[in-house]
Amino acid sequence: MNKSKSKPKATARSTARKTAKPVSRKRSASASSRPAAGPDTKHARVIAMLRKPAGATIAAIMAVTDWQQHSVRGFLAGVVRKKLSLNLVSEQTDKGRMYRIKDGRASPAAADRTQQVA
Repeated sequence: MNKSKSKPKATARSTARKTAKPVSRKRSASASSRPAAGPDTKHARVIAMLRKPAGATIAAIMAVTDWQQHSVRGFLAGVVRKKLSLNLVSEQTDKGRMYRIKDGRASPAAADRTQQVA
C-alpha cells in the first residue's frame, strides 16, 4: 500500500515584479563628525595618558585597560599612529620605554602611508 502522496502545487506567482528601487538610508552623522573616543572609554584614557608630558609605559597602559601587552602595542601602532595619525614617540628611560604623543601631527611620511592605505 505504497500510495504516493502528491505534493500540493505551489501557488502561481504573479509575473509582475516590483520596479521601485529600495530607498537608501542616509547616515545621521558622518564618521568624521563623531568624536574619536568617548569621554570615559579605554581609548580616551590611553590617549590622555599618552598626552601627558611624562608619557606612559606599556605596563601602565596594561594596568588601566586590562589589555595584554600585544594588544597595547597593536593599539599604539594601529590606532594612535595609523588611524589617528598622531605623532607617537618612544624614549628609553630608567623606568623603561616611555611612549607619549608629541604636539602636532605625525611626520609627512606617516601621513603618506595613511593615505596609501585608504
